[in-house]
Amino acid sequence: MIVVAIFIFATVFVVLHHAEAVARRLGEPYGTLLLTFSVTAIEASVIVSMMLHGENNPTLARESVFSTVMIVCAGVVGVCLTLGGLKHRYQDIKRQGTNASLAVIMALTVLTLILPNYTLATSPGTFSASQLAFVSVLSILLYGAFVFAQMVRHRGDFIEDLTSSAEHEAHVSKGGNVATNVLLLFVGLAGIVLLTEQVAGSIENGLEFLQVTQADAIVGFFVAALVLMPEAVSAVRAALNNELQRGLNVALGSACATIGLTIPAIGAASLLTGRSLTLGLGPGDTVLLILALAISIVSFGTGRTTMLTGLVHLVVFVAYLFLIFVP
Repeated sequence: MIVVAIFIFATVFVVLHHAEAVARRLGEPYGTLLLTFSVTAIEASVIVSMMLHGENNPTLARESVFSTVMIVCAGVVGVCLTLGGLKHRYQDIKRQGTNASLAVIMALTVLTLILPNYTLATSPGTFSASQLAFVSVLSILLYGAFVFAQMVRHRGDFIEDLTSSAEHEAHVSKGGNVATNVLLLFVGLAGIVLLTEQVAGSIENGLEFLQVTQADAIVGFFVAALVLMPEAVSAVRAALNNELQRGLNVALGSACATIGLTIPAIGAASLLTGRSLTLGLGPGDTVLLILALAISIVSFGTGRTTMLTGLVHLVVFVAYLFLIFVP
């Protein structure tokens, strides 16, 4: 287990190196989106493979997606704001882009993780087949609209300064072969998938042996944490370099992609295999989710963040971690 963890950490930094090389070649936000798409595809494949492995586990996908949102909105954002505030005192962000990301996250989380508790077609916490298909399509369409706005329609809302063509050419001339970087990026992410599946499987077997009641929540957290590690490190690096907007694009973009793409993937797997899927969160997790999203709205409302702003996010994240192990 320790050896596998060391390999995962090493692979993360290899992935980061090639992701940053691709970002320099493509410019923002294209490089960030490539990393986000890649990591989300990896997480979806891990969740689906674990969901279909052995006996049906209807809540594992929910716990993984919920963990991703909490790790991003409370943990990664908290670390970015705290360290960035300590080093630079104040940091400015683009409110238009950040608020757009938060709006997408809020809509997707409520539709997929809270709404199932209040529908009437099936038992609480679940969707009927038609409802699941409908919400999956809505998630894809909303995330597609978000990507279009970030890449084309309102690109300036998501980057601090639009790079001139001359500066972009200078960045391009410094990089190597972009195709090689992209290939090695995907190879590294595939390695993280295989290693994460091995670690998650071992953790799940150990928790079952110990008869731990919160096994799904713990496994979901570890899967999300390991898969999100490249994006988390990239976001923190950006905040320390006083590029907080880029860090938030990475962090919040990963949360949007996780819900917008992973939920349809696991929904399709559920519909095709006939395995039940429970998406509705429990009362305690619902409170934590709403709290994390509400704090995010307040934190980014002024367009300027401080260390105190980050500490508030970290307090919520610590509470989330504590309640995983002591529900």
